[in-house]
Amino acid sequence: MEFLIKSFTDLQNEELYQIMQARLDVFVLEQHCMDRDLDNLDLKAMHCFIKENDQIVAYSRLLPAGVKYEQPSIGRVLTVKESRHEGLASKMLASGIEYIEKNWKPAQIKVQAQAHLEAFYGALGFETVSDVYEDVGIPHIDMLKTVPSLNE
Repeated sequence: MEFLIKSFTDLQNEELYQIMQARLDVFVLEQHCMDRDLDNLDLKAMHCFIKENDQIVAYSRLLPAGVKYEQPSIGRVLTVKESRHEGLASKMLASGIEYIEKNWKPAQIKVQAQAHLEAFYGALGFETVSDVYEDVGIPHIDMLKTVPSLNE
C-alpha cells in the first residue's frame, strides 16, 4: 500500500486517468450525482490517494484556503467499491489532514460531508456547523475541524 499526495502537475497520466475513472464510477454511476465533476479546482488542488498494486483504491482532493472556502478543505472523498470496509478512507484522510496542518497551517479544515457520514467525519475531529441541506440531490452538512495551535 502506497500513500501519495501530489499536485495536479505532478500526477502521472495513468494516475489522473484512474482518479477521474474512480470519481465517475463512485459519484456519477453509483450515487447519481449529475454535477460537473471537472470544475477546474483540480488544477489548484493537492491530490491525496492510496495505491495498491498500481491501482488507486482511495482518493480525496485537498484545496488550499480561499480556493473554494475560506478554510482549506477536503472533498471528492472516495474508496473504490472493491476496497471498501478496509479502513482506507480514514487512513487516507488522516494523511490529508496531516499534510494540510503541516504545510498550510490553518486554524480550521472544512468538509462538505454527505449527511450520513457525519459520525465518520466526527471520529476524525470534525464538528457539524450547518443544518442538513441538499446538494446534487444528496443531503449534506458542513463540518469543521479545529487545528490545535502550535502554542497550545
